[in-house]
Amino acid sequence: MSTINGAVELPDESFLDRPEHPLLAEQPAVGWLELISLLTTVALADLALYRGHGYAGWAAILAAAPVLLLVGSTRRAGGLAPLVIGLMLWAIALRLVWCGGPLAAGVGLVLLPAYVLALGGRVPYLFDGLAVMARLVVAGCWGVAAYGRDAVKFCRKFVPSQWIATALPLGVGSLFAVVFLMANPDLVTEFNQRLSELMEVLRDWIIPYSVWEVLFCLGVAWAAIGLLRPLLPGIANIASPQPSSDMSFEPTPVPLYAAIRNTLLVVIGLFGAYLIFEFRTLWFRDFPKKFHYSGYAHEGAAWLTIALALATAVLSLIFRGRTQHDPRIGRLRTLAAIWSAESVILAVAVYHRLFIYVGYNGMTRMRFVGYFGVTAVVVGFLLVVVKIARQKDFGWLLQRHLWTLSLAVYLFAITPVDYLAMQYNVQRVLAGDPAPSVQFSVQPLNAEALLALPPLLACENETIRAGIQALLTDQQMKAEEVARHPAGGHWTAFQVANRKLLRQLQASVPVHTGHPADAARQNAWERFRAYAYQWY
Repeated sequence: MSTINGAVELPDESFLDRPEHPLLAEQPAVGWLELISLLTTVALADLALYRGHGYAGWAAILAAAPVLLLVGSTRRAGGLAPLVIGLMLWAIALRLVWCGGPLAAGVGLVLLPAYVLALGGRVPYLFDGLAVMARLVVAGCWGVAAYGRDAVKFCRKFVPSQWIATALPLGVGSLFAVVFLMANPDLVTEFNQRLSELMEVLRDWIIPYSVWEVLFCLGVAWAAIGLLRPLLPGIANIASPQPSSDMSFEPTPVPLYAAIRNTLLVVIGLFGAYLIFEFRTLWFRDFPKKFHYSGYAHEGAAWLTIALALATAVLSLIFRGRTQHDPRIGRLRTLAAIWSAESVILAVAVYHRLFIYVGYNGMTRMRFVGYFGVTAVVVGFLLVVVKIARQKDFGWLLQRHLWTLSLAVYLFAITPVDYLAMQYNVQRVLAGDPAPSVQFSVQPLNAEALLALPPLLACENETIRAGIQALLTDQQMKAEEVARHPAGGHWTAFQVANRKLLRQLQASVPVHTGHPADAARQNAWERFRAYAYQWY
């Protein structure tokens, strides 16, 4: 800005027309749907998370995210993948409404960048999802710059005459409206009342805001802009479908052929000998009373799972690069097929050990983890077999291993494992096997698990029946106390399992309060714990 002859000269506006940064030039124009999606996301996050009290708020966010991202995203390529991942997000949301936990909420957050990738027409590999998350702050930065650019362009469309053309009619019309209002006392009273109600609502909404809430909303807005305008990974992709460099070798003998062949022969012999030992010691036999169930069926199954994982790694390292183009590769594949068959039988042995432990004293959440984990390792091993048969590169294998692990975690997160485990234990106890009753006293029981226990109130075993009644009575009083708490009535704290459990307990468990009843209940519970501990 400069002064000429005492007059102030405004700066030349040509600086607004300077060439844009390439990344900013690639940013598409801001549309109304994007703005609506952004504002809705921020408002929902504020209501459901910052002012929320439970996992129903997370469910609302994850259920709305696919729709909001689809409506407002600047990168939409279509396809089936966004629909599949959107359905996965809705399944997680249902799980959070039923009986939520941090695992399900975390899995839902991890699915968001996968949905953004699928929406942009990219294969949702885990590494690419991590790249989207790593670039989220930068993507938000360029998105905010695009918002500022379009805001300047929008404002420059208006000249003073246009502002006056809008403001003058509004001003004059408001003036006459006030005059007409003042001419009718009843209307003035009604208007004042409505205005007071509106101000009360605004005061209740604005006053609770704090600096931290404002910062939270700004952070959500920044992240939402980054997801609506993501910086998607470029063509440099570890899992590119293009043939990799290790697939371009000429068929030539490799120096390590003999070492690889001998290694496969050794592990084939070792696995064969061990499988014979496994079947002779643990299959088709009755176990003595002091059999070390934890050592064989729990720790032993974990070590055998590690053996399967090591077999997967060894096969992956052997069949890569020049080895796959050795003229004698057919012999190595034959040996690998034999070892693979032995590994599959070893996986069956791992499942059998887990079944032994479940058969001893029932089902638990961690035993479900064992089943999911072993299954993921088996699928990973089969992927190695496919890699060898189809001569895929290591990047192909790595991305699919990560998919396998991610899918196992997702399925575990949406499965009602606590209910299924306790339902299995209840059926065993009602069938006359009291051993699984130990899990009712040593395992953490959430609302989902407690829903399976009321049938035990009709158990013929008096010690188990009295102990379960004491447990459920105590849980009913705790549930009623939570329901009376102000936060417990907030919509974000709603859980289907909690509500259903409370109704079920109120209908089936008589609550007795007072000191004598409390003492009797505690004694019944202690007797049950001491009785069940013999199967721990």
